Amino acid sequence: MAKGNDSVVSEFILLGLTDDPQFQSLLFAILLGVYLVSALGNLGLIVLIQVTPQLHTPMYFFLSHLAFVDFSLTSSVTPNTLVNFLRQVKSITFDACALQVCCFITFVVCEMFLLSIMAYDRYIAICNPLLYVILMPRKLCYRMIASNYVYGIAVGISQAVVAFQMSFCGSHLINHFYCDDVPLVALACSNTYIKEMMLVIFAGFNTICSLFIVTISYVFILFAILRIHSAEGRRKAFSTCASHLTSITIFYGTVIFMYVLPKSSHSLNTDKFASVFYVMVIPMLNPLIYSLRNQEVKTALRRATEKLFLAIK
Repeated sequence: MAKGNDSVVSEFILLGLTDDPQFQSLLFAILLGVYLVSALGNLGLIVLIQVTPQLHTPMYFFLSHLAFVDFSLTSSVTPNTLVNFLRQVKSITFDACALQVCCFITFVVCEMFLLSIMAYDRYIAICNPLLYVILMPRKLCYRMIASNYVYGIAVGISQAVVAFQMSFCGSHLINHFYCDDVPLVALACSNTYIKEMMLVIFAGFNTICSLFIVTISYVFILFAILRIHSAEGRRKAFSTCASHLTSITIFYGTVIFMYVLPKSSHSLNTDKFASVFYVMVIPMLNPLIYSLRNQEVKTALRRATEKLFLAIK
């Protein structure tokens, strides 16, 4: 990719979240803890679902892929960010930057549509429980997941290729803690019209389509919950939906804020801190929101822990 570019830049310098040494030490400790919790939570959830026959249903199949996407998304950014906290010069090579952009966009797009797939799955399960097995067969689940990954990879590669065909003949300082489209466009000294249009069109299309599916699914779920006669049943259902919608709102809110709203409405410095939420915090929260409040997962986790202790003894 670098050879086909007119760029004279062989590496970029990431300005990071802050240049205050004391604040950097604090952020390093916090983000390291967040990453470890996120990695253990998501990988542990994948393993738990795989080894528990009771969790071999479409809902948990999609949940395991959400855990994989969350782990991959945060791992494409966080380790390099943590290393940069310990380095004087926070550099990243041209090719590594291109790879990071590709991976980051791929997993963000995959997460968007995976959230919509999970919302649709819950809509079928709650609103059409008697037809759930017929409407959500295993083959359809595999096709939905495969299509999601294929589309995400296609968007990631196309966006990265166009981004790194731009010329970077001036500054090589990226005002961010990872390689991202918006600050890269700001650095380009060639015509960025095509890239900016692609960024707006793809971000708008992906966000609107996936959010539309999520919204419609949860509207029908809400109506179904309101028809529940038991007050306790409604309370539990509302509590679960509120947790899911909180995660969805934070994720889509930050994506819309950064990629869909006009750039004049916010600064790159604001973008950096907003990115922390969906790159690091949301992947940590999702295992808690989607599983630890779920009785089936808690039961499976307790049984797996008991078996592990017995095996150790």
